[in-house]
Amino acid sequence: MDETKRPSLGVPAAEAGTPIPPIPENGVYVWDLFVRVFHWSLVSCIALNEFVLDAGGLAHRWAGYAACALVLARIVWGFVGTSHARFNDFFPTPSRLLFHIQSLLRGQPPHYVGHNPIGALVMLAMMGIVLCMAVTGWMQGLDAFWGEEWLMEAHETLAHLLLLCVGLHATAAIVMGRIERTALITAMVTGVKRRY
Repeated sequence: MDETKRPSLGVPAAEAGTPIPPIPENGVYVWDLFVRVFHWSLVSCIALNEFVLDAGGLAHRWAGYAACALVLARIVWGFVGTSHARFNDFFPTPSRLLFHIQSLLRGQPPHYVGHNPIGALVMLAMMGIVLCMAVTGWMQGLDAFWGEEWLMEAHETLAHLLLLCVGLHATAAIVMGRIERTALITAMVTGVKRRY
């Protein structure tokens, strides 16, 4: 693939096909307030439900419903939000994923203003898992499914899968931040992605 002709890679459509410029010294504003509040609120809900609250208790259920509401709001924001929050900015198409993986294997990781394709894939997977957990958790409270082992096991398996994805996401943010020399975790606090 000609290095001057890259797939969109998470840049606005008008810039698709052009090389990705380096991040300016003073950084670039990427994550709006909604995305940052969503991110850290979801982290809080997951941490509470996994490590603090009693499984099946009222607080556990409400934290799960809050996580579901956050994901649903984020889905809406993915269509109407700011440019880097929109799904069309970072949706992990096969061509974007292939280009990203090939670039990593060549030791030439491309720089993305927003999510890279693998990060986007994991993020979307986590959102889907949270929604499935909300449904399986809600179903456990229905008379028709009360005490169903398969449902409890499905909910627990989803919880383990979510923790795996969270671990991958956090590890990748640290590793890719070092490879790209970009403060990725700080960017999710301040909204500004900076090089170091």
